[in-house]
Amino acid sequence: MLSRKHKYRLLWVTLLLISSGLAVFLVIQALQENINLYFTPTQILNGESPKGARIRVGGMVKKGSVKRLEGLRTQFVVTDFTQDLSIEYVGILPDLFREGQGMVALGKIDETKKVFFKADEILAKHDENYMPPLGVK
Repeated sequence: MLSRKHKYRLLWVTLLLISSGLAVFLVIQALQENINLYFTPTQILNGESPKGARIRVGGMVKKGSVKRLEGLRTQFVVTDFTQDLSIEYVGILPDLFREGQGMVALGKIDETKKVFFKADEILAKHDENYMPPLGVK
């Protein structure tokens, strides 16, 4: 038989293990909700992206594809040089956003159009070849 002292220790150890397990579970759940997976247009068009999840799609903005519609709505095509994906964004585009440049869009696939991506955030990339303005010393 266990003494009273051993029973209290066993109870505290059990409570500590249960609370630690619960804390780890809650942290994992919170991290899974905040993960933004990155996909290429080819992966999205092949159905490799999760349905209804918020994801990132990246590639190059196809030349001649940017169409500015009414208000702040813009449509453009992003390519990974294998397949093209049409993207719609409502908002002010970053200064570095332009045709032929790399970009990453954060948003969801429009289930009604299957291959149409609705972005709620655009991140423009620039090339790594920095050239200072002429005449600056």
